[in-house]
Amino acid sequence: QVQVVESGGGLVQTGGSLRLSCAASGRPLSMYAVGWFRLAPGKEREFVAAMSRTGTRTNYADSVKGRFTISRDNAKNTVYLQMNSLKPEDTAAYYCAAAYLPVGIPVGTYQYDDWGQGTQVTVSS
Repeated sequence: QVQVVESGGGLVQTGGSLRLSCAASGRPLSMYAVGWFRLAPGKEREFVAAMSRTGTRTNYADSVKGRFTISRDNAKNTVYLQMNSLKPEDTAAYYCAAAYLPVGIPVGTYQYDDWGQGTQVTVSS
């Protein structure tokens, strides 16, 4: 099991940027694929981005391609989500998740084993 804690959320204007961090403890993060999901009021939790265990492969939701970048530093047991050109529709609670020894790059919530508590991102228009 790995414990993950998100940070870096906040209030930003349309077009602004934020960088979310996800600090992991417990098992080495290198054993996990990592992903970011978000949950907006009245909507289901949706996939945002994911990265393979080694960081060589990524996957993004169409809605964030070209604006968000996922990265990881296994030596620091930390995952990042750089969010640029933010839009009001990006407003949500953002969750970091870890999938233990996955096949491929998981994009479904059911494929992830451990979740953080979330960090709120609010984009004002």
